[in-house]
Amino acid sequence: MKLDNTDKQLINLYQRNLPVCERPFQEMAQQLDIPESEVIDRLQSLQNHQVISRVGPVFEHHRAGASILAAVAAPTEQLDLVAARINRAPGVNHNYAREHTYNLWFVMTAPDEDTLDERLDELEHQLRLPMLRLPMVRQYHIDLGFDIDWEALA
Repeated sequence: MKLDNTDKQLINLYQRNLPVCERPFQEMAQQLDIPESEVIDRLQSLQNHQVISRVGPVFEHHRAGASILAAVAAPTEQLDLVAARINRAPGVNHNYAREHTYNLWFVMTAPDEDTLDERLDELEHQLRLPMLRLPMVRQYHIDLGFDIDWEALA
């Protein structure tokens, strides 16, 4: 996919500063001087072409409920099946493979600690695999935005 200047602006401007309002795409459209529908279409196209993985805010989960990092030790030959099952569980917002005995890691959220524990217990029962539960002890902020030098990439 060849990116035009508007695509590049969308990527650069909104990696960190996605508007927090009722109609964020409309506000983005006004800033870029294009229709709201075009912003939505462009973002969808960027996702479809795997230029970006998602569009949305990142929340501090502990302020909105409960969350935990968890991992399971899945048999290598069943990794995709186990990952798909984890992804269907309520509250799972991302899941990734790692080279470790516990080779599938995921973050699960819930409205409260009791619901979180119930969801984890149910998933562990369904998977019949050992689960490692790693509650957050200390929070670290990692800025995942990148300053892109488009000219150097050309």
